[in-house]
Amino acid sequence: MANTYTQIYIHVIFAVEGRQYLIQPAHNDELQKYITGIVSGQNQKLIAINNMPDHLHMLVGLRPDVALSDLIRDVKAGSSKFINERRWMAGRFEWQEGFGAFSHSRSQLGTVIRYIENQQNHHIRRSFRDEYVALLEKFGVEYDPRYIFKFGAE
Repeated sequence: MANTYTQIYIHVIFAVEGRQYLIQPAHNDELQKYITGIVSGQNQKLIAINNMPDHLHMLVGLRPDVALSDLIRDVKAGSSKFINERRWMAGRFEWQEGFGAFSHSRSQLGTVIRYIENQQNHHIRRSFRDEYVALLEKFGVEYDPRYIFKFGAE
């Protein structure tokens, strides 16, 4: 896309289906490297990534030639297949439908990167649901509480 100049930084969050704690910490590095490959393979820049057993955060430098929803669809599909092929758990692994995405300016990147890198410490004090609702409210995103996340057999 000649003569197209952009600076688009998106913090993306998505959850494991049913908000189950299925991603074992022993697999974090391998999963994050695989997802980095998916993002890089679409000529996008993964700036930061971290996951908890029930959700994942990533900060992406997004080029305008890929729709964010397409990128996240490919990340979820590819990483689900990756996890299932390795049989990291009994049963079938899936990411929950939907995601949260929050835009940031270049000046905010250091803060967002630290926030993503410190998820393990952050969640000692705050639940994922509380974190997610706080982000939605901070960014002024309208939401229906019934559809934020599905838990278990909901």
